Amino acid sequence: MKRTSQTQLAVLGALSVEPMSGYALRQAIRETLGHFWSESFGQIYPALADLESKGLVRRLGQGQTSGSRFEITDTGLVQLKTLLVEPFDSSPPRNATLLRLFFGRHLGDDGCRRLLLDARADAERQLANYAYIRAELEAATDDPDAKYFLITLAAGEASGAAVLAWTDEALGILDR
Repeated sequence: MKRTSQTQLAVLGALSVEPMSGYALRQAIRETLGHFWSESFGQIYPALADLESKGLVRRLGQGQTSGSRFEITDTGLVQLKTLLVEPFDSSPPRNATLLRLFFGRHLGDDGCRRLLLDARADAERQLANYAYIRAELEAATDDPDAKYFLITLAAGEASGAAVLAWTDEALGILDR
């Protein structure tokens, strides 16, 4: 799946939850999907214009793209379902910590230890945030999307727990 299709998927998916402005859409993607996906304003606004021109979203009220609220159309829901089942390319992950650790000989053990402790602290912060999100989702018994949000949340929790285990192992390797 091309990058533009992925952006359309993110935009249509977010609008399937509720109508929102381009700015609110960017905030929702950053705050919700941002745990595993990102889109910039430079991607969202052209995608909204393209989706509107194709009748996949419609503008609610008057105004410029940045101030208007958008909602997904019935045709947009069909397109969303099509995009959801399309095959996609999995990009290799980009991890700045691992890149630096790979060349850790030049950084030294103390520098590597700092990177690992920073990664551990970041994972602990993420896990605390995920615990808060989990409590909110589990309380939302009438939200039809809650169980799907919980599935993606569980992936984040598992990744955070894996980082904690990995940093413990890596610190042990450095201490040998």
